Amino acid sequence: TKIALSISPKRQWSMLTRMGFGETTGSGFPGEVSGRLPFYRNWPDVERASLAFGYGISVTALQLARAYAVLADGGIRHPVTFLKLDKPPVGHRVITAKIAREMRTMLETVVSREGTGYKARVPGYRVAGKTGTVHKSIAGGYAKHQYISVFAGMAPASDPRLVMVVMINDPQGAYYGGLVAAPVFSKVMGGALRLLDVPPDDLPLIESRHGNSGGPA
Repeated sequence: TKIALSISPKRQWSMLTRMGFGETTGSGFPGEVSGRLPFYRNWPDVERASLAFGYGISVTALQLARAYAVLADGGIRHPVTFLKLDKPPVGHRVITAKIAREMRTMLETVVSREGTGYKARVPGYRVAGKTGTVHKSIAGGYAKHQYISVFAGMAPASDPRLVMVVMINDPQGAYYGGLVAAPVFSKVMGGALRLLDVPPDDLPLIESRHGNSGGPA
């Protein structure tokens, strides 16, 4: 909130639109919606603040995945397609590679033992991502006891190959993203990395038997 209120509404809106929010992905998937991102000219301070932590905006899982793909690919935004292409689609830069790299580093801390997304970890791989727990939008505001649990992330974090978004609609009992969506991410992402034969980037270092002994054992 402090950061959002320190910049102009136009700059905040511009960043969100460059990441693809408020417009369809252009995938051609039937029924795809554009979500909701109000125009900045009428933003009161309370809306600028709430947008900073994810309220006052609605997004699809695919839009969120596309935004995380920008961070995964060094600040480049690519077109979205459900069809396998002969060559990679041409993208365009929306943030600097330095900022994308710094964001990935921050997102890795979420999956650390001290973070809210610890259950999203994948053995052998570095994972970067973010948990989310939101009240469901209803007529007139937000539901008090209905939620959407989210985990969005990428792996391997050192050189991302896959981006995944898990959204659990109206979970029962536990509802925090780190408890509900993160374990699903871990299981599905782990399976996908193995199917694609993506090399691990977080294997423990194994010292040789003659490591620091100064001579034969």
